[in-house]
Amino acid sequence: MTTGCRMTLSSQFTNATFNPPYVLFSANQTIDEQRKDTVVNIEATGVFVWNMATYALRDAVNASSEQYPPGTDEFAAAGLEKKKATLSDTPMVKASPVQFECRYYTTLRLPGNAPMGSVDIVIGRVEAIHIADEVIDKNGMLDVPRIQPIARCGYYQYTTVKDVFEMKPPATIEQGLEGRVGKAKL
Repeated sequence: MTTGCRMTLSSQFTNATFNPPYVLFSANQTIDEQRKDTVVNIEATGVFVWNMATYALRDAVNASSEQYPPGTDEFAAAGLEKKKATLSDTPMVKASPVQFECRYYTTLRLPGNAPMGSVDIVIGRVEAIHIADEVIDKNGMLDVPRIQPIARCGYYQYTTVKDVFEMKPPATIEQGLEGRVGKAKL
């Protein structure tokens, strides 16, 4: 494990399931065909914090993608303050409105063309969720348009979420799943 403080402020992520919740993110290998220290540290420690990447944090998201040498404090390099996690010594991005404390589950390594084509997909089980009060709407749900999470589209293009809509699968009510929303066991 390298020293230094690594963070996961990734625009390339998704939730994988909800009961229990899992999250995954991807990290390309470095220009010298090495695995990123963030991935190596997660595998060594067994824990990580996923921090929601937002439009307000876009410059820090970009800075955090830099291929820093081992021992670099990525929070300092990106100009971000740390916030103490509740379940581990892994710090969280204070300015991120949503953080998931995760227990490492597995890494799927996808081979690609050198130098940076190979990618690690890191999956973790969410064990604690932190949401800033100011991004919860009057119905107790995330105010996603207010948060403006960012997502990588490809090339150097990103997008933000500014509009949301709801679509329930046709069988949700018939199978009794509607009542599961918001009932995940961490």
